[in-house]
Amino acid sequence: MKKLGKQTIKFDNPPTILETASIVGPKELNGPLAKYFDKCLEDEFWGEKTWEKAESKIIKETVNTVIGKSGVPSDKIEYCFAGDLLNQCISSSFGLRELNIPFFGIFGACSTFVEGLSLAAVFAENGIENVLCAASSHFCSAEKQFRFPLELGNQRPQSAQWTVTGAGSAIVSKSGNGPYITHITTGKIVDMGIKDANNMGAAMAPAALSTLLTHFEDTGRKPSYYDAIITGDLGEVGKEILTELALGKGYNIKSNYNDCGCLIFDNKTQDTHSGGSGCGCCASVFSGYLFRQLRDKKLNRILLMATGALTNATSSQQGESIPGIAHAISIEL
Repeated sequence: MKKLGKQTIKFDNPPTILETASIVGPKELNGPLAKYFDKCLEDEFWGEKTWEKAESKIIKETVNTVIGKSGVPSDKIEYCFAGDLLNQCISSSFGLRELNIPFFGIFGACSTFVEGLSLAAVFAENGIENVLCAASSHFCSAEKQFRFPLELGNQRPQSAQWTVTGAGSAIVSKSGNGPYITHITTGKIVDMGIKDANNMGAAMAPAALSTLLTHFEDTGRKPSYYDAIITGDLGEVGKEILTELALGKGYNIKSNYNDCGCLIFDNKTQDTHSGGSGCGCCASVFSGYLFRQLRDKKLNRILLMATGALTNATSSQQGESIPGIAHAISIEL
């Protein structure tokens, strides 16, 4: 590995994203990307008694699916990085407790999946053969924890996002034919004082700008180098803010920039306000749609930058602001 600039690592022998898998819920089934997911559920419970148990089942089955698709036996997978939105990452730890693979539970809010891919790439570059990454979220369990219980029927402001019910998983290997993780740019915590838990896009956009600018400065690249620049889930509000902020810094990303939260739902017909969010948003969109685009060579170079709001229910109740984080990886054929 080679350190570039302030926050970027360049891999001398870029690890391969060997295979991916994704499972999503019923609202995602009615979205524009439904055909790219391995499985779409017809209800939020999937035969379980609680939403939390359903989310654990979703991440468990997504991981089993990617192992099956990859052809790599589970005993040949040496480490697992996984996380979610629930307290103490219980969806991941409960869902994967029977996996029998050394486990790192990680938390980066909605940036968790790219955080996991970054760590997996470092492990693979240093001789680990196969590393598993996964992340999940569930609309019902997340709303209960971070905003309001669903049964209250609270009205949602237009800036609010819809937490994706779903999970994505990937196997990163030190050898393979690509797509390759060539660079990772680790974000810094950025807090602009925003306190509105129903406007996460505005809270996370400054962190996305910080990481984006740092990536370009560290690598010497320009936005035009990439076929697509994809943020994790800023949603419609955050996407517009980031586009304007980047332009103000001299980077026009409008022509090749999109956001997972905008891609996964059809906002005109599904009424998701600012779009999708949650650990499962970036994880499922990449593991389903974007990975297929890379495999089919419709995209050859993408910058995947997942953003997270580093908050919880207690901090919001105590009047704390919402710090943001964004991690980026360069994926190339």
